[in-house]
Parts: sequence; C-alpha cells; structure tokens
Amino acid sequence: MWLFAGPAKRSQGSTTPCSSPALLCLVCVLAAMVELATSCPSVCICNLTEANCGGHGLISLPPLNQLPTGTRSLLLPNNRLASLPPGSFTNLSANLNALEHLDLSNNYLDNLPAGLFRELGNLTELSLRNNSLTLLDRELFQGLAQLRHLDLSLNGLSAVPLGLLDELHGLTWLSLAGNRLHALERAAFEPLANLQYLQLGSNPWECDCNLRDFKHWMEWLLYRGGRVDALECTLPKDLRGRDIRTVPMEMFNYCLQLEDENSGTRGGGGGGGASPPCNRTPAATGGEAVPPAAPSDSPASAVAADTLPDCMKQRYRPVSVRRAIGTVVIAGVVCGIVCIMMVGAAAYGCIYASLMAKYQRELKKRQPLMGDGEADADPEDKQISSVA
Repeated sequence: MWLFAGPAKRSQGSTTPCSSPALLCLVCVLAAMVELATSCPSVCICNLTEANCGGHGLISLPPLNQLPTGTRSLLLPNNRLASLPPGSFTNLSANLNALEHLDLSNNYLDNLPAGLFRELGNLTELSLRNNSLTLLDRELFQGLAQLRHLDLSLNGLSAVPLGLLDELHGLTWLSLAGNRLHALERAAFEPLANLQYLQLGSNPWECDCNLRDFKHWMEWLLYRGGRVDALECTLPKDLRGRDIRTVPMEMFNYCLQLEDENSGTRGGGGGGGASPPCNRTPAATGGEAVPPAAPSDSPASAVAADTLPDCMKQRYRPVSVRRAIGTVVIAGVVCGIVCIMMVGAAAYGCIYASLMAKYQRELKKRQPLMGDGEADADPEDKQISSVA
C-alpha cells in the first residue's frame, strides 16, 4: 500500500507545475497594476493611455514625471492654473513622448511662455478653451507640426500675431470664437494650407478696411471646401449684425482710394497721413510692427517688390477668387461667340463673293447675244425708239 501510495503522491505533486503559467500571469497582472498605481500622481486617475487630473483645484501642475509611460491623453481641465513656467513639459520624454491630447481648458491661464509645448512633438489636439489669455507669444506653438485640433475659444485675445501659426501646416480645426477680435491679418493664416473648419463667432468684428484682406483669404478657404461659421459685424452701424461673407466686395473699394490718398499725403507732407490698414502697431497685433511704406520721392522707393512686407503685398491680390474665375469664364464665352460670328461673317462674305463672280461671268457671256439682237431689229423700230 505504501509502495503504491508513494508514487501517487509524487504524481499529484508533479501536477502543480501545470497550473504555474496561469498563476504567473496573475502575478504579472497584479504587479503591473501595482506599478501603474504607484506611477500615477496622487491627484490623477491613470490607466494605460489616459491621465485625468481635472477638477481638483490645482494651482500648479502635478508631478508629470510620475505619469505612466505611454500616456496619450493628459487632462487638466477645471483647475486653478494661472501660469505655466517655462520648461513645464521638458525632460519628460519617457512619460510624455507618446502624448497626443492635452486639455488645459477651464483654468485661469493668462500668460504662456514661448516654446512651452516644443517637446510635445506628437501632440495632435490642444485645448486652451475658457482661460484668461489676452496675448500669445508668436513662438508659443513651436514644434507642434503634428497638431490637428487647436481650441483658443472663450479667452480675451484681441489679435493673432504674425508667425503664431506658421508651423501648424497640418492644422485642420481652429476655434477663435468668443474672444475680443475686431480684425485679423491675412498673412497670419496663410500657412494653414490644410485648414478645414474655422470658428470666428462671438467677436466684436469691425467690418472696415482692416478686415478686407482677411475676407479675401476667407473666401479662398470657402472656395477650396473649408467651412467658416458666421462672422457678424458690429461696426459700422449700417453693417451691424450682418455676416461679412454676404457683404459685397464693392463696399471695400473705397479702401484703395483711402490708401492712395494716405500714400500721397505721406509723400508730400513728410508722413503726416495715416498708414495703410495693414500697418499695425505691436499693441494692436501682438507682434512686431510692420514698417510703413517709404515716400515716393525717397531712395527707398526703388526697393524691389519682393522686399515689401507681406501685408502690403496682399493689397494687390485679386478681389475675389470666385469673381475672378467668373470673369474669366464669361470673357471666354464672349470671345468664343465673337470668334464664331467672325468666322460666319467671313464664310458669308466668301460665298457672296463667289456668287457675284459667277453672276458677272454669266452676264458677260450673255452680252454678245444681246448685241446681235439689237442689230437685227427693224429700222422703223429704231426710229420709233429714237423719237420716243
């Protein structure tokens, strides 16, 4: 009996390794969960791809070096963040190398340093909605070549500085709604070659010469399939509440006359006139001032056209892409009709000349016969005809 039972016990013991893989997997999962729990800031809730640190009244960023490796979404909304020091997201490549979504909405941010997001090269979505931003550094979004979605709505922005969006070539969605914008520079938006949707509502737009060039660009965006929400005018009074997209370009023709008059005044009076609408001061644009045009009698007037500021070049672009294309089509149709009429007239002239030549030949053939008939006539008939 014991001899028989001994091997049986040994056989039972030999079955325990069969369940070790499952036990090992369970231990690995528990270890991963423990490691995940210990690698997340205490004020955040983390999983494999997301770290949610919102709604805790934070006045500073949590320790981002404790975020799990491979975090793709970092949520920091509904806190009390008033500022972010330079380098807040630097030296965190192990934790934020895969970050794609950063949400800083519903905070109190009023100033962001240049290059703040420079090391977040994989970021595709950035939300700064509902903060206290009034000015943006032109180098704020450096390094964000992969950005597709940018939300700057519900802030206090009064201008978009030139160069701010230069590196955002892949941007497809942009919201500037609910700010204090009254005009925009066309040159600031021209780098956005892939933009598909633009939100501009709830701003105090002044539909005057300062907004004319941006209207040109907006029409080009609509022409290539983009979408823009309503851009309602607040000034002047006769356009209040009207969408600038429905305002005909003829209403801005006086801008060219004003610019010509101002240029003449500056040339004759030594700079006593006002500068063109595209020449803004740094306080109005949030960027560098554009130098005014040189007087026509100065040596600087001989400078080549390619050295002029971009804002001055925009004034000489076509008034409307749609209208330009329509004009070309109509001119082509009219020219075609005129050419067809000319060809028809030439053909008719050739046919008429051919018929007249044939008629003249037949007439010449019949003249000798008519002469012989008169010779054979009766002398009395000739006398009667002479008397008559």
